[in-house]
Amino acid sequence: MGVCGSGKTVVGERLAAWLGVGFRDADEFHPRSNVEKMSAGIALTDEDRWPWLDAIAAAIRAAPRDAAVVVSCSALRRIYRDRIRRAAGRPVTFVFLSGARETLAGRMAGRKGHFMPASLLDSQLRLLEPPSPDEAAIEISVEQPVEAVVAAVIDRLRPRPPVGVSPRPTGPASAPRA
Repeated sequence: MGVCGSGKTVVGERLAAWLGVGFRDADEFHPRSNVEKMSAGIALTDEDRWPWLDAIAAAIRAAPRDAAVVVSCSALRRIYRDRIRRAAGRPVTFVFLSGARETLAGRMAGRKGHFMPASLLDSQLRLLEPPSPDEAAIEISVEQPVEAVVAAVIDRLRPRPPVGVSPRPTGPASAPRA
């Protein structure tokens, strides 16, 4: 999740590939009217977003129960994230890709063929409600190369041993010596 230009699609695709799971880009769920509005530089309203958010939640719900799915989605406000969580019918972890306006604007200026104009960045930044601590979201700065962003997400998704318990070593160094 994050504003336009934060790298949701590229990070999501790479994360899904690393996890060996499916990837869905939330842009594919927008009705034509939403795409036309954004292409014209008009920010979406909540009423524009509700059906889109419901379609995203339905895609998460439709994924096999024993498999994860990675979905890129702006999910700018808590009410949007809560709607996805409720309608998805399964646990959802949000990864918030955060960055400085200058970084985001630079990335948007370099994009080719995307319907979202750079002029909508400021409206998204105004609307953005970063996840609260009680949402248990993962925040990752995009002020680093994409590979580092993906690695940071993977690291944060890995389960941690309980406090006071050392992780069991793995690999060649842990093999018994003869």
